[in-house]
Amino acid sequence: MAEFELIEILKRRCKPSRADVRLGIGDDAAVVAVAAEHELVICTDTLVAGVHFPLDTDPADIGWKALAVNLSDLAAMGAQPVWALLALTLPSADADFITRFADGFADLAAQYQIDLIGGDTTSGPLTITVTAHGLVPTGQALRRDAARVGDVVFVTGTLGDAAAGLRCLQSNDADRPPIDVACAMLISRLNRPQPRVAAGLALRGLANACIDVSDGLLADLGHIAEASGAGIEIGEDCLPGSTALFERFDADACHALQMTGGDDYELAFTIAESNIEAMQAAMTRAACRVSRIGRVIAEAGVHVLDRNGERKQVHGKGWEHFA
Repeated sequence: MAEFELIEILKRRCKPSRADVRLGIGDDAAVVAVAAEHELVICTDTLVAGVHFPLDTDPADIGWKALAVNLSDLAAMGAQPVWALLALTLPSADADFITRFADGFADLAAQYQIDLIGGDTTSGPLTITVTAHGLVPTGQALRRDAARVGDVVFVTGTLGDAAAGLRCLQSNDADRPPIDVACAMLISRLNRPQPRVAAGLALRGLANACIDVSDGLLADLGHIAEASGAGIEIGEDCLPGSTALFERFDADACHALQMTGGDDYELAFTIAESNIEAMQAAMTRAACRVSRIGRVIAEAGVHVLDRNGERKQVHGKGWEHFA
């Protein structure tokens, strides 16, 4: 199959729907109209086979996740997703793979009325790069560098599920948990993360600092702490977890997965005490669970408290590509 036949499959599966796309797939570049009194928020993420997803992952799940991880970045900025670019590197011109990939990508894009407006295809090891664009009213983007001492730290959803799902898949045959309902749920969190777009929009004007939890809670909170010139203290028993996680793993393993596992694509944010009630009402409207997990302090670093309120040493902070 030729390159332009692959592109045609993507074009058919990801049908345009937005009036602000003046020129989409098929030209040297796309042309879009940016809404007045808005700023453009742009992010990009690359997924590499065998690094960001197991080699036998369903292509539809790869397509979904490739877009989802970018939408999570936009959510952390309080941006409304609008357009995406897709660069695909493929080992071969596999029509079945690209069709299933496009279906997964298009399923998520349709949920948020995102248009795929262009990209590139090339030959090589399976690698997917998505560049996503979002809009935010001028001056209202959420940032990492605005946490204030005294802020309360919250997180959306539950933590540790995706890393637990990967562990279910990668365990040796001798100790692999059976793929029961609990494991299937954990694996689905790994393969099809749900970006917290509605939560990100709800946090505009309320949260001080925000980040998506992709590399691990401790690592990502560390980014907020460093950028803000402050520190963060969290309680390990305050971390929200799913029933499936607690069914499959003991308490120590759950805490480790929640703090350092990553790939959950939840939002961690800091907020002044005076804004908590309004935030909780906004999150109820957004149908998003939130949990209070800690506070911003003056002492640098991210510190974990055990159930007795004593600081504990945690080995490993999260994912690093070149560690």
